[in-house]
Amino acid sequence: MNEALNELGTHISLKRPNAVLAYGIAHDELTVDVTLAGLVDLVEFLKTDATCRFSTLVDITAVDHPAREARFDVVYHFLSMYQNHRVRLKVAVREDEMVPSIVEVHPCANWFEREVFDMFGILFSGHPDLRRLLTDYGFRGHPLRKDFPTTGYTEVRYDEKQKRVVYEPVSLVQEYRQFDFMSPWEGAEYILPGDEKTGA
Repeated sequence: MNEALNELGTHISLKRPNAVLAYGIAHDELTVDVTLAGLVDLVEFLKTDATCRFSTLVDITAVDHPAREARFDVVYHFLSMYQNHRVRLKVAVREDEMVPSIVEVHPCANWFEREVFDMFGILFSGHPDLRRLLTDYGFRGHPLRKDFPTTGYTEVRYDEKQKRVVYEPVSLVQEYRQFDFMSPWEGAEYILPGDEKTGA
């Protein structure tokens, strides 16, 4: 299996040397690091090349690395049902860069790219309708960024007096923020069934 994936990685890198930075095999899957400028050309090649035939776009997602200069990795997963192979493309993107949309090559990328924009704030140039998909229109921030607070910025609730949904800043009492990580068995004044056997 790895030999076939290695041959595929070599084939892709030889045919598109300007787009491929490197490739590797992990967990029986081929991962290709791609340049931002060569992304669309490589995706077209993977779809149309007789050796590849990656006609199915399975998913687009991203990974946030706040400490890196190229903060995000945009990750594409493709499937070739003809060759029975999968390939993962990774593109490193700075926060101020735009990723070229692949909607023209794979129309199903439309909602995947909208989801990545909504969750990470990554912009896709050439996308026909880039707007939020999973969060509300007035939502502030991007929830899957590592610097996004787990409580969010606003709280949404239905106000009975106003008969409408209202948005309020999140206000948490201090007790909510303190966590007791002690095991329920440590310091307990009661003995759970079976615990009496540990001393024997």
